[in-house]
Amino acid sequence: MDFNNMAIIAAGAAAGGFINGLAGFGTSLFALGFFLSLLPPVQAVALVLLLSVLTGLQGLWVVRQAIFDNPRRLMRFLGPAIIGIPLGVQGLRYVDVSTLKLVIAGFLLIYGGYFSMRRSLPSFDRPTPIVDAAVGFLGGILGGLASLSGALPTMWCSMRSWPKAETRAVLQPFNVCVLTLSAGLLALRGAYTPETLRFAMIAIPVALASAQIGIAIFKRVPDVTFQRLLIGLCFVSGIILLIRELY
Repeated sequence: MDFNNMAIIAAGAAAGGFINGLAGFGTSLFALGFFLSLLPPVQAVALVLLLSVLTGLQGLWVVRQAIFDNPRRLMRFLGPAIIGIPLGVQGLRYVDVSTLKLVIAGFLLIYGGYFSMRRSLPSFDRPTPIVDAAVGFLGGILGGLASLSGALPTMWCSMRSWPKAETRAVLQPFNVCVLTLSAGLLALRGAYTPETLRFAMIAIPVALASAQIGIAIFKRVPDVTFQRLLIGLCFVSGIILLIRELY
């Protein structure tokens, strides 16, 4: 492994780790492009999933109290998502994943662009258990189909007037659980080859350190700023996803 390859892996790990530490999602969108330049798609995704889970565990510790304070809300999202994951995997036989990703990219761009330009932020204060469950279920399906489990929950949670810790107490464990299951499925398919693990030895410490920087910033931003950050990241994620699928 030469220095250039090591630098590319480290750059992807740093970008993915930082954004996960800051927002609780986005490792795949920000790191996968780097890894795909060196690894076959299955191995690149396997590496991203590994980093997503490990950096996500650090984020879970930061909002552990918020998770314990309202576990029922988290399970409204997570329970249906676990049901949706195998349905998404089965749907790979029938759905054009590239077209699906373009549709999701369009939603992220419209949502993120519209609310980024508004002075007032969206706000739903009343309990919405049915919508929460539906969003979680669809997130699970998208996770199984296209590794995009966080797209819909992020858009929905950024519309709630929850404090940043409560928002992250839904998004972080949701993504960690869904992506852990996905990583397990890839492991059973033999995706974690010796080459992938060699790259992981470089990527893991870089991602963990970068995530700590993101977490430090997360602790300092006000709740409203964090809500705007999530909306802005939806827009940026849509751009990245669109470029990746078109080019």
